[in-house]
Amino acid sequence: MDRAPESRGAAGGADAGRVGLAVDERKVRRWGAILWPSFFAAGVATMVFFAKVDPIELKEITWVDLEISREAGYTIGFFMFWAATASSSLFTWLLLRPSRAVNRGDDAGSDVP
Repeated sequence: MDRAPESRGAAGGADAGRVGLAVDERKVRRWGAILWPSFFAAGVATMVFFAKVDPIELKEITWVDLEISREAGYTIGFFMFWAATASSSLFTWLLLRPSRAVNRGDDAGSDVP
């Protein structure tokens, strides 16, 4: 009577697929809730920062011997702002997790994305 999970019938296989999809969807929503706002904030921070600061002048102050273009300076600045804002969003998500999820050692029961 020991059957493989694939041979349990259409209902058993479909339910297992739905559970896996629900877990994956939660992870995608969670990462989206962390990365999308931080991407937006990094874009705004990059525009505000580089409206006043020229990447070439900043390079001359910090890394004189490094050859870097203006566009590369904008790119590096954006990714640095994105890393900072993403870590802030991640830290906020960690602090907002319910205590029962933290005590269990997982975040599957988390009501917060």
